[in-house]
Parts: sequence; C-alpha cells; structure tokens
Amino acid sequence: MAFGISDELLGTFVPIAVYWLYSGLYILLDGFDKYRLHTKAEEAEKNVVSRSTVVKGVLLQQAVQVIVSLLLFMLVKDDTAVAPKQPSILVIATQFAVAMFVMDTWQYFMHRYMHINKFLYKHIHSKHHSLIVPYAFGALYNHPAEGLILDTIGGVLSFLISGMTPRTSIFFFSFATIKTVDDHCGLWLPGNILHVFFNNNSAYHDVHHQLYGNKYNFSQPFFTTWDKILGTHMPYSLENRKEGGFEAKPIKKD
Repeated sequence: MAFGISDELLGTFVPIAVYWLYSGLYILLDGFDKYRLHTKAEEAEKNVVSRSTVVKGVLLQQAVQVIVSLLLFMLVKDDTAVAPKQPSILVIATQFAVAMFVMDTWQYFMHRYMHINKFLYKHIHSKHHSLIVPYAFGALYNHPAEGLILDTIGGVLSFLISGMTPRTSIFFFSFATIKTVDDHCGLWLPGNILHVFFNNNSAYHDVHHQLYGNKYNFSQPFFTTWDKILGTHMPYSLENRKEGGFEAKPIKKD
C-alpha cells in the first residue's frame, strides 16, 4: 500500500499521469525550433488531424487500458490481501529485461503486420500515421483496436511472462511510457540520456513516420534488434536543416 492506494491502482494510473506530465515537458520545449526534426509549417501541412482530436483519441485509448488493467489485476489478485514480497534487485532487473524483450517482440510483429495487411493499415493503423510529423502527446494516438492489440495486450503479456509484481509494474510501465513519448516527441535534444542507451529514439522512429520509411523501423519502444535481424532496419544520418533544427535523412539501402 502507498497512501492507502493499492499497487494495482498505482500501476494502472501512474503511467497515465506520467504520459501527460512527460509530454507536457515537451510542449514547453515546442518553441525551441533549433531542436525540432520538422518545422512547424511541416506539421501544419502534413498532419491531417487537430491536436484536440489527438487528445481525445489518446484519452479514449487510456480509458480502455484502465479497464483491461483493472480486470487483469482482479484475475491475478491474491485473495489473502497481502502484498507480494518484492524480489531482489537482480531479479527485478531480470524481470525488466524479460518484459522489455516481450514487449519489443510483440509490438514489432504486430506493428509490422499492420503495415503488411492492407485492410488493417487502411482501417486501423493509418490513424496513427495521420501524424506524419509526430509529437509527444500523440504517441498513443491510435485506433482503439490498435491500442488494445499493440499496447494493452503487449503490456499484459510483458507483465505476466516476466512475473513482475504489481509494484514493479508501476516502474516498468512508467518507464515504457516515457520511452514511447520520447520516441514520438519530434525533437532531438542534446544530452538526452535515453539516446545514450537506446538507438531506437525520436529520429529513428521519425524515419518510420515518413513515406519513405513506412516499410522500415518497425521496432518499438526499446531496441532496434528485430529490425536488424529481419532486414527492416533503415539507418539515417542526422543533419542540420537550413531553416533551423535537424533532419533525419535515410541512408539508402542496397
């Protein structure tokens, strides 16, 4: 318990709070044009949905996540009402690694299939790609079916297969949320510590959102492993744009 709130409830609602707080930080940086991967003019021209529509879409997805999460915790809840003992740091680190692998694997293959299957792309996944110029709080702007399949089911599998406790899940899903928001932020910030540990970053995922890259860089949210193994990795060079900011230019594959 923490302040009378169960770990299950914290694991459900803390990542949602983290999503809006962390993406809010990027909103404050929105005026720093020298860090943008696209100009504001590009965003206005290429994106076909308004920011208010995006907010509503994300809130809908998060509502579905809350319902599924609460149902999951009801099913796995220990009726003794005694919170499970936290394992050692080494075990928790292993659970994090397993959960990251499971989530990456699930999302890579489901994400890639939504591009391969024309029906799924047209009617479901294209909603996310209506943000050709992504931004932080649009990270979870998806069709509800996609949100359920990729994010919610992916999260459930990560939780169950890794064997983590509800308390550990608070930290894991909050971290996964931060990583997803960062990948969609549309900014290349100096000193971003996530870029030190992960090649799957805002520039890498920006390539995927462009027309020339939508058959590549499916990996999300952590590593680029599956892209490299299965030949869908598109390398890029980060170059200064003459109008200010940066541009992720693909290095053409043979």
